[in-house]
Amino acid sequence: MSDYVVIGAGAAGCVIAARLSEDPDVTVTLIEAGPMDGAPELEMPAAYSSTFHSRYDWDFPTEREPGLDGRQISITRGRVVGGSTALNAMVYTRGHREEYDRWEALGASGWNYDELLPYFRLSEDNQRGADAYHGEGGPLTISDLILRHRLTDVLLEAAEEAGQPRNDDVNGADTEGLGSYQLFQRDGRRCSNAKAFLHPALGRPNLTLEADSHVTRILFQGDRAVGVEAVRFGAPATYRAEREVIVCGGAVQSPQILMLSGIGPAAELSAFGIQPLVDLPVGRDLMDHTTLVMSWLTDEESLLTAFTPENLALFEAEGTGPMTSNYGGTGGFIRCSEDSTRADFQVFGIAALYTGGGVVTEHGLSIAGNPSRVRDRGAVTLRSADPLAKPRIQHNFMCHPEDRREMREGVRRMLELTDQPAYRKLITAPYSVPDSRSDADVDAYVRREGLTSYHQAGTCGIGRVVDPELRVLGVEGLRVVDASVMPDLVGANTTAPTTMIGEKGADLIRGIDSRPAPSTAVDAAA
Repeated sequence: MSDYVVIGAGAAGCVIAARLSEDPDVTVTLIEAGPMDGAPELEMPAAYSSTFHSRYDWDFPTEREPGLDGRQISITRGRVVGGSTALNAMVYTRGHREEYDRWEALGASGWNYDELLPYFRLSEDNQRGADAYHGEGGPLTISDLILRHRLTDVLLEAAEEAGQPRNDDVNGADTEGLGSYQLFQRDGRRCSNAKAFLHPALGRPNLTLEADSHVTRILFQGDRAVGVEAVRFGAPATYRAEREVIVCGGAVQSPQILMLSGIGPAAELSAFGIQPLVDLPVGRDLMDHTTLVMSWLTDEESLLTAFTPENLALFEAEGTGPMTSNYGGTGGFIRCSEDSTRADFQVFGIAALYTGGGVVTEHGLSIAGNPSRVRDRGAVTLRSADPLAKPRIQHNFMCHPEDRREMREGVRRMLELTDQPAYRKLITAPYSVPDSRSDADVDAYVRREGLTSYHQAGTCGIGRVVDPELRVLGVEGLRVVDASVMPDLVGANTTAPTTMIGEKGADLIRGIDSRPAPSTAVDAAA
């Protein structure tokens, strides 16, 4: 028996297990359904898309999405130690101050921007050093781009020509502007949350990692969580918790695990023969950004040619070269219309042709973007009472008229950028773009080509399923700590916010405040 059983070694689970086990008098068991990390393709940034649909990917299909021409969208989620931080594009963004202040306005007391900024700083070992918005000496290495590529830097040239502000730190005082993203990267290699937080802690005698162990349900005595059941290498296993069970399965699997355990919409659970324990809207309010990519052909060399023996040798010996690239190293936040009160559309410049999963055989460049605000709401529901079955996932992408309007206007803003001389010098022909800029043609292109940003959140939201201490309502000894607790989706990539949730969640569990003391610079910035 351990004091704490943590379900899921993803972005938040790695943080929770590492932080709780800092106390030598506390025992922690971390359970992960997938295998250990460390495979070469997980280390190499440019190889990240090769892990999609692999043994490291849960590879969830959505239901048919009505706002995207009834297409099913593939949802990549990390099924490996490190979770999706072992597979993603490593972009370090946090979102706007107002988005976190909105969390508190929605009832998440203590979750406003000023309260949370120190937790972002706590995690960081930023290459640029410490300042009012960034930390130094934390476990998580945040680095500037190693490879500057002509086909991503063109976005910055075009932004200057179009009069867009330059901003090389969209996680600082202001999110608005385009520049070079920072990445979760160390010495050219991926710095997943497993590498940053978990692996340095695995030598502790009070921390046990159980990989290849799929949790099937949470065990209760009365209304108190006391452990979990799992399947490990095909055999049943039980892990007991003296103090708490902490669910860190992410916005898809945390609700699935809760519902399989009797916590969720009572009528739906009863229909599957599951005895309801607490009637809560688990799985509701699923949110994700809809991303749109447009591509053009070029005669310039793209990252299509990154995978050469010479580049591999360069990567292995020095941690430099094309294989350090995440393909989309430039971008930031712009205003999708003149009526916008702040930057509300995220943009990425990509040094390759986007084919929607097909084989890339030509040189090209792309631009991608998504509205920051999401009004569409979907749901994660059970497909059956079989714990090994994939859940039903319905996002309702682009069903809300305001989401469609903002996407439409954002697409036109991106096309204004690609109209600039910097792009025109490189583009030889369109590859995948709307037929025109009319409402009808842009909307048709979005329905045909829109896809997930892999930013699922909100399915166990604060105030709906958990309280501001992340305790599941109506039971004892059970918390959820991951992106599912977001009361509203931040307008950014979700790895950094989920890591922050892990840091704050660990403090809530321990009953301490480990945030770094504010410096004079931070006080001045506030």
